[in-house]
Parts: sequence; structure tokens; C-alpha cells
Amino acid sequence: MKKIIYLFTLALIFTSCEDFLDTKDLTRKNTSNFPETVEDAEQMLAAIYNNLNLSSQDPQFSYFYAASLASDDQFGGGGENDRLMQALDLLMNYNNSMLEPYWTARYKGIYRANTAIETIDNCSGWDNEDQRNQMKGEAYFMRAFFYDELASFFGQVPLVITTEAQNLPKASADELYAQIASDLKMAIELMPNKPYTSVEAGHVTKWTAEALMARVFLFYTGFYNKSELPLVEGGSVSKADVVAWLEDCIDNSGHNLVGDFRELWAYTNKYTVDDYSYTANEDLTWAENDLEVNPESMFAIKYSNFADWGTTIGYSNQYMLHFGLRGGQPYENTFPFGQGWGAGPVNPTLWNDWVAAEPNDVRRVASIIDLPNELPNYAKGGWTDMVQETDYWQKKYTPVTAYNEDGSIASSYSVLMHGTTDNMQLDNTKDIVLIRLADVYLMHSELTETNTYMNMVRNRAGLDPIDYSLENIQKERRWELAFEGTRWNDIRRWGIAPDVLQAQIGIDCYFKGTPDVTKSIGGGYKARYEATNGGFFPIPENQISLSDGILTQNDGWGTGSGAEYSGWN
Repeated sequence: MKKIIYLFTLALIFTSCEDFLDTKDLTRKNTSNFPETVEDAEQMLAAIYNNLNLSSQDPQFSYFYAASLASDDQFGGGGENDRLMQALDLLMNYNNSMLEPYWTARYKGIYRANTAIETIDNCSGWDNEDQRNQMKGEAYFMRAFFYDELASFFGQVPLVITTEAQNLPKASADELYAQIASDLKMAIELMPNKPYTSVEAGHVTKWTAEALMARVFLFYTGFYNKSELPLVEGGSVSKADVVAWLEDCIDNSGHNLVGDFRELWAYTNKYTVDDYSYTANEDLTWAENDLEVNPESMFAIKYSNFADWGTTIGYSNQYMLHFGLRGGQPYENTFPFGQGWGAGPVNPTLWNDWVAAEPNDVRRVASIIDLPNELPNYAKGGWTDMVQETDYWQKKYTPVTAYNEDGSIASSYSVLMHGTTDNMQLDNTKDIVLIRLADVYLMHSELTETNTYMNMVRNRAGLDPIDYSLENIQKERRWELAFEGTRWNDIRRWGIAPDVLQAQIGIDCYFKGTPDVTKSIGGGYKARYEATNGGFFPIPENQISLSDGILTQNDGWGTGSGAEYSGWN
């Protein structure tokens, strides 16, 4: 049974009522008696982390999903009626509140983090000061992470840093990023200077906070043309500060690169690796076999075999279900890859650019399925309705099948490894890794304009060293981190988004299994990107209504904006 630290969501009922005796409530948890103990603190943290799974129940309403489809390396895909997938790709609107589940989920997470930050010092019984500081630092990190996603996704959003009920307008980008940077700095200073192995798997560490600080710094300074990150308390975070933190992370975290790039991905699991022609006889061992901790993973959404229909569906990896090859066809046609809803077909331009730049890069075939050559029996069209299908699919977050002892094919290796139900909608358990060490190496090279760590990443892929240049680091990030949710913010902060997005028009694809080309819809990708002031998505109209107009809609959305998506044809 796969361990998961987010299994239980903390249900808190806080009341402000006091009876005439002012007695302590012994029958339920409220602000008079919670939190008091270390166990209470652990429950508060579990509730914060659980928010990652809350937004996974339908991943279409999430930053990772939208960033994947909005980038230039993946199209929307799905069936004709999966218009939200296509709308995210096209930077268009499917309905006025299409992203409300994500908005409300993240603000729930922020409220839980605020609660922990305000009350964790009330707890007693700590083993030592490091234990208290670790938990408090985690709460600061998670609040920063939630706001970083919201600021990347929506631009300006309300900044809520207390549990007091408030109706707030949008905060400016400077205010948001000052809070994010201050929270991360606090997390770095609070969490102990110990190897990641000293912290329970699934929890963030000081090293995770140092890595996220670098990612935030690169986006904020690049996208907003700044030189430093502001801090709420005054002063700022400089490039030199970020580099020092990255070097601290690299030298002291205990994280290391997995030996072979392919061992990061679930198709090298022990039940599949020998039956997959690409990995057979390659002596590969998946880094997450039998609940092993991936030494390269620094922050991940964790999944388990506890998923069921309803509120717990998010405990299975619904991203992999959505990103699976579309269509109900025999698993023999797609082995070792399972099936799903068909979101995110790969833009052929990525494959072609990669071949031209690095024809011997093992990461290309390790990351992308070349359908005609690798799965020649795959039937296009997926339930006869697929949109924007291509000859390429990503391998990193696609379901992976395995042979049962009787020769039949289970819908996931998790059926054999973790005892999950053989159900394609519930049995994907691979973690979504949000930050890994290779990203830290590449961020260090970009910030220092040096090639040492970039070439360590290349060396793992069997490639020769190269000199540092902006063009080279852009390529390395595209190859190494393909389909991992980073490309969208990378092209935005580098200022290349309008051109690379517009280049998606006129690309060969398939519509319902027949040849087609990608189209200019809503004025085209570049026009939509510019209309939305750099790719910010719409604030849910329901939230604007609930605020009595305190919130205002982002540019490029709403009535008369030309943002409404009505379908592919």
C-alpha cells in the first residue's frame, strides 16, 4: 500500500461563541482548544498538503495542467466536447468560471497555511526546537507556493495573509511577489539545515524553499523586467542571494541526480521494464519502485491506492488519466502505455527541433512516444472524436501498463505493485514531481551564466559539454524538463512566448483520425497572449460577483473580448 501523507483532511469548525461558564469544549475542535499538541500541528500540516490533492480531483482546474497545455510544446487535445482542454491551449474561455474549482481550492490551502502560521506556536510537547521550526517553515513554504501558482496563473489576485474574513481587491504584482519572497525567506531560515532524508518523505525542506526561491526570482525578474525580488519587511532578494541559496542546496541537501534519465519515469518500473522493447536489457531500475524515495525529487504531489469515486478521487493521479492516449482500444495496441482522455498531444515541432539540435539525446525518445514507429498498431481518433491529435505523445505522465501473470494486461503497474483496483480512472499512483534537482542545476547555470551544472545534466544524457549561452540554456531546459510544467513560465519570462506560440498555427495534426492542421482561432495565439497581458487567465466571474465588484476581470476576457471558444470546427 503506497504511503501518503495527505490521506486525511483536517475538518476544523472554529466558533467564536462563549457560554456563560467560559468552559473548554471537550467534544469538538475549535479555537478554544486547537491546536494544542504536536499531533494537532501535524494535522494542520496534513490539511495544507491535502490541498494539492484537492485540486487534483479534476486536474483541468490547476496550474500544472493549464501551463502544460498553454505552452508551445503541447496542444489541447481531447474530444470535440473537451472544450476546456482546447480553450486552455488557445488562451480562450470555455465558460465564465471555468477555473473556479482551482481558485477556491488554492484559497482554502492559503487559509489552512494562515491558520498554521498564526497558531502553531500555541502547541506544546515538541521534541526539540528544530521540529517546531520545520513545521512552521513548511506552512510558510506552502503559502508561498500557493501564491506563486496564483500569481503565475491569474496575475494580480487578493493577498490574504490572516484568517480574518476580508473582501480584498487585487494586490499588485510587487505586493504578491514581496509576500512570496518573504515567506520563502522565512521558510529557509526556519527549516533545519539537515539532509532531506531526515524529513518524512513528501514534506518540503529548506532545500525545496531555496529551489522555489530561484524559480520565483527568475520569473519575476524576467517577466516584469526587474533586477531583484522585493521583501515585505523592506530590502530585497538579489541574484547573489539566490545563487548562494542554490549552492547551499546543491552542496548540503543530500539530493543527487538519478543515474539514468529514463529511471525517473514509471515505464522503467520492475513490472514493465523487461517487457517494453525500449527498456528491455538496459538494466534500468525506476527510482520509485516499491515506495523508494526518488533522490532527485524535491517537491511532489503524492498519490496512493486509496482513491475511490467522490471526494477521494484526487488521491489517484488524475493528471496521468487526462494525459493518457485517448480511446478505448486493446492495451496490446498501446503497451506499455495506458489510456485516458487525450489531453496534451505533443507538438511535432518539439520533436523536429530536438532532432535537429541534439540527434543523439537519449532524453528525446525517453520523453516522447513516436507513435508510427513505436506503437504501429495504435488507432488514431480515440472514440472517433479526437481534436489536435499528432503522431507524438509524452511518456513522462502517461499511464503505464504491465502484464499480469496470466498474460493479460493490467491498466497500470500499480495493480501489481500497490494493489490498486484494475481501473484506468483510479489506479495511477506515480507522483507529479514539481521540483527536481536537475532544474536546480539549470537554474544555477542560468543565473551565473556558467556551464558547470548545465553540463552535468547533459552528461547524464550522454551528451558532450557545451559553452554557456542563453540559447543553450533555453534548449537544455526545454529538453530536460519537457512536460514538467516549467515551459510556460520559461517562454513568458524569456520574452519569446508570442512568437513560439504563434508558430503553433498550421502544424500537421489529425481531427477525428483524419489529417488536419492547427488553426488560428480567436485571432491566433499571439493575439490572445498579447490581449491577456502576457498569458494571464480569467478570474472566475462567480468570484467577481461574490466580491460585489471589488475584484475586476483581467484584460482580454469577458464580454466583447473575443475570448469565447465554441469548438474546433
